[in-house]
Formats: sequence, C-alpha cells, structure tokens
Amino acid sequence: MTKDLFERIEEDKGPLGKWAKQAEGYYVFPKLEGPISNRMSFNGKKVVTWSINDYLGLANHPEVLKVDGEAAAEHGMAYPMGARMMSGHTKYHEQLEQECAAFVEKEAAYLVNFGYQGMVSAIDALVTKNDIIVYDMDTHACIIDGVRLHAGKRFVYKHNDMESFEKNIIRAQKMAEKTGGGILVISEGVFGMRGEQGRLKEIVALKKQYNFRLLVDDAHGFGTLGKEGKGTGVEQGVQDEIDVYFATFAKSMAGIGAFFAGSKDVIQFLQYNMRSQMFAKSLPMAMVKGALKRLDMLRTMPELKDKLWENTNALQSGLRNAGFDLGTTQTCITPVFLKGDIPESMAMVNDLRENHGIFCSIVVYPVIPKGLIILRLIPTATHNQDDINETIAAFSAIREKLENGTYKRIAASMV
Repeated sequence: MTKDLFERIEEDKGPLGKWAKQAEGYYVFPKLEGPISNRMSFNGKKVVTWSINDYLGLANHPEVLKVDGEAAAEHGMAYPMGARMMSGHTKYHEQLEQECAAFVEKEAAYLVNFGYQGMVSAIDALVTKNDIIVYDMDTHACIIDGVRLHAGKRFVYKHNDMESFEKNIIRAQKMAEKTGGGILVISEGVFGMRGEQGRLKEIVALKKQYNFRLLVDDAHGFGTLGKEGKGTGVEQGVQDEIDVYFATFAKSMAGIGAFFAGSKDVIQFLQYNMRSQMFAKSLPMAMVKGALKRLDMLRTMPELKDKLWENTNALQSGLRNAGFDLGTTQTCITPVFLKGDIPESMAMVNDLRENHGIFCSIVVYPVIPKGLIILRLIPTATHNQDDINETIAAFSAIREKLENGTYKRIAASMV
C-alpha cells in the first residue's frame, strides 16, 4: 500500500517544528507591536528592540511616511496590475532601476518584487545544467534554495576560507572543461548571522587566474557599508569586479522589493529570463515611489549612516569590554555567542524579555551547531545610549545564570 504522504509530518516535524508547542508565539512568530522603533511592545510590555533590520531608522521617518501615504492615496495598492513584461511597467519602475544602478556604480539594474524570490530565480536563470556553481557554505537560504534548483554540478567551500575556495574553483574548472559550461561564484557581501564581510577582494583577485563570474548578495551591506552606503563592494574597492550585484529594500530601505545590477547585457538577460518576475505581478506603485524617496535619503542624509555606526560601535565595544564573544563581526550585525542547548536558550530568552525588557533574535540548531546559542542584535540609527547600557547589564545578568546552571534547572522543570 502506498504510504500516506502526511505520515512523515506526524512522525518528524523537523528540528525546529518539534519545539512548536513550547515556542510558537513567543520564541518564534512573536508579535512585536507599535511603531517600528528602538522600543516596541511585546506581551504587553515595552522592550528594547534589537531584532528589526531598520538600519537607518527609515521605517517611521516622517519624510518616508509622507511619501508612502501620498503614493498609496494616489495609486492604491493595485496599480500597476499584471506582470511588468505584459502590462505592469511604468516610468517610475524604470526611474528606480536607473537610480539604483547609478547608486551602486553599475550600468543597469532590474527591479524585483521580493529579494528571496528574486535570488532563487536569478540563479536559475544564470546557469544551465552544463555550468558549475561554487558558493560559500554560510550563504543565505535564498541562495541555497536557488542552488538546489540547479540541474548541474555545484561545489560548496568553507565559510570565508580562501584555501577551500581555490580548491573548489579548481574542481569546478576541471568539471566545466568536461561539460563545456562556465562557473558562477556566489558570496554574500555581509553574512547576516555572524556579521562578517565576504572576502570579495580575495575572491576577485583570483578572477585573473580562473575564469568565473561573481554574484554577490549584499542585503546587509547596502546602505550600511561603503561611501554613502553603496555597499560591501565599494567598501572593499572591488565593485567593478562584481558581475551581478544584488541588494534588497527590506533592510536599510525599510521597504519591500529588491534589485539586481550589472552590465546592460546581463540585466537585459535577467529581465527576459527570470521566471519569478516574468509571471508575477509588478511591484505596486506605492512601494516604488517609496523606494525612490528612501534611496534619495541614502544619498543626501549621511547622518543616518553615521548615527547607525555610532550606535554600532558603542554597542559592540561595550559588549566586548564586558567580556562577551562577538566572533569576527566587521559590520553592524552583532552576534553574541554563548554555550547551551535549546531548552536552556528558551529559559534564558524568556528571562531576558520578561525581567530585563530586552528583545533580540535567538539562533540555535539547526541554523548553527548544537551546543551553541547566538543572541543576534541589530543596532539601528534609532537606538540610544540608554538602550545600549540596559542591554549590556541584562546580558551580564543572564550570562551568570546560564553559567551557574539556573536555566538548565528551569528547563528541566518545564519538561
């Protein structure tokens, strides 16, 4: 008899799903309420919020709200109807593409509705079964899912390990010589979990020796790194060598949408071959006009990025001075590494939120190895020194309880 497809769902709910009863609505799918800011409401209490990717504080900036509101009032959320290729194209979409391309110092850009969807689709479009993909093992899930669609060979290299990278490029080159294909290398500009910059400068230096093209996902670098926030490639002085540059509006721009940028030929190819955009409704006008305003603020208001980095430096130096391990972050992303299991981490985060008024993201297995906990903080331009001081004091208190076994005992009593 054929097995019922859903038997597996009952038997194995997945490494995170098995904790759903204890976690849902609190540790996962939490409800943060009120205006997006440094302090929001959670479970009826005000908490210092370190989990919102609103780097530059644009989400509730008065100028942004004004443009968003006017655009929504003028166009609603439906216009333009249909996919851009057939009926959803406007001069404002074109303007946003042109301005994005100029901002990141590329010839052309292509606007996409969602970053995740766009990255999956772009990888699918850029490679054939004869081509080889080489990618960093710590790349974002959207890249992993795009690579999964690839019908050809792929090689993964150890995170930011150039010796491993070169070994895999050599393997890819030998394979490509057999298949007659090319090589696509994929890295992030900023790795979102640990805050490290991708080793783009070292990667592009090897383009002289090996024939490959480079795709960079700069979701966390766009707006936060480089002159005017132009991104990690500009920060490292290698923007010209990035063949396909990707950034999202969902972080520094506090909006929806994303774009790819590169040469005119490559961008035109993506426009005519990315299935997720060819057959999807166009990005609504309110979001397009809102993105134009946000991009203008990136260009003309350097004080936003300056404030972001003032807060970042204060938070990170304060945590390090208090003895916390932040790994090797080189960006605003601030991971605090602790040791413990999933039940301990739940008890610890509950204490942090309920008794200390601090809300940050918690990262555990299977995202990171077993026995490790990351409390991930995202400083923004809206935070202040009081937020930072309260957070450092709270982290010192919970670390002591984690080390003396308090959370292990609490977790055991809840089983």
